[in-house]
Amino acid sequence: MFTDSVELTVSSGKGGQGCVAFRREKFVVNGGPNGGDGGKGGDIWFKCDNNTHTLSHFQKKMHIKADNGAQGESSNMSGKSGAKRVIIVPPGTQIIDMESGEVIFDMLKDGQEELFITGGRGGLGNTHFKSSTNQRPTYAQPGEKGETRRIKLDLKLIADVGLVGFPNVGKSTLISTVSNARPEIANYEFTTLTPKLGQVNIGDFESFIMADIPGIIGGAHEGKGLGIEFLRHIERTEILLFMVDLASYRDLKEQIETLKEEVAAFSDKLAHSKYAIALTRADVVPTEEIEELVNGFLEMLGLEATKDSDIGFDNTMPYYIQKTADETLGYNRELPYFVVPISSAANKNIEPLKNALFKLVQSKRLES
Repeated sequence: MFTDSVELTVSSGKGGQGCVAFRREKFVVNGGPNGGDGGKGGDIWFKCDNNTHTLSHFQKKMHIKADNGAQGESSNMSGKSGAKRVIIVPPGTQIIDMESGEVIFDMLKDGQEELFITGGRGGLGNTHFKSSTNQRPTYAQPGEKGETRRIKLDLKLIADVGLVGFPNVGKSTLISTVSNARPEIANYEFTTLTPKLGQVNIGDFESFIMADIPGIIGGAHEGKGLGIEFLRHIERTEILLFMVDLASYRDLKEQIETLKEEVAAFSDKLAHSKYAIALTRADVVPTEEIEELVNGFLEMLGLEATKDSDIGFDNTMPYYIQKTADETLGYNRELPYFVVPISSAANKNIEPLKNALFKLVQSKRLES
């Protein structure tokens, strides 16, 4: 089960109580106080781990507690400190304070560790309170209480390219074709109910991460369909690939305008992301219709079909691609980097699509 949001209560450990004791040995008269200090309470830490991909291991309304410190002992022996509690979260998790709404930590890198709350200090034993006027102190300090906080964990997946489209336009088929992801694929809407990540390999040494989220419909930002429940998973995505279905009963213009409006309504940052457009299911549309549909779509966007490109798109179908993905060399962020008809089932334009997307990813990496 995929869980991407959970509320928790976390408590650091209480400090151990100081000890009241006196030295009692043969031949030692009036040995004096020798009560040890209490142990420190355990801390609460967060750790980011690449081997964790969901928050489903946290139970609803779970209360996570660190160990308390042990009480001090005689012979000036300090109590054992409470063991720290390390909470493992997947990359992309935000730790949010429930009262203030403040983002406390943003866990992004594998191995990242953050100290959240510190355990209480151990109380002082009675040996600390001896003096010339009080040679037999009969009291010690109690340990400090630990701290309790209510927090929310929000998981937002981290990917280079996010797939955005209506339900059943071929997003899952594409990600399963180009990457190692294996989502459920079926001929009905909302097949994908949870986000999926896949690694797309380019040659032997290069790769990028692609994210597939459940289909978007008009009004998604208001909660329609699966609503904004999963739209937030493309918030961290640097590049959007809008997928428009050539064989859909929906008009191509209606599809792209609705998708862009929903993304813009959800996040202004996403509205200005670099993007490209894939026209899917080219294998089920007659060749002459593809040419008419694609040229009409390009005309609607104010673009002209590209005659030739080093990316290697199929020249039997019209397509468009900008000359560069680098803004310093003329890339226009307001226009799609490319518009190309594809077919994952027939493997049409799939390899060139991967290479074109990688060019965009590389340009974004160089910027940052």
